[in-house]
Amino acid sequence: MIKSGIKEARQHFTEYLSRVEKGEEIVITKRDQPIARIIPVKKKTARALASRKDLRNAITPKGKPLSETVIASRREERY
Repeated sequence: MIKSGIKEARQHFTEYLSRVEKGEEIVITKRDQPIARIIPVKKKTARALASRKDLRNAITPKGKPLSETVIASRREERY
């Protein structure tokens, strides 16, 4: 972890960002009191699915089932 005053942080901002990108944490201070923290962003990793069955299980359906929607639509079309 690096502690840096505001003036120093401005002067070395690009260097600090490259260090944060590598996993370090930067604390910005004002009169030796911490006021901000720069930390790396957690990257989302795409998980690989082993099979189509895993894909189907990973999807959560919302709303009515499609079959009910189709049946209701057919009923409405009749005169």
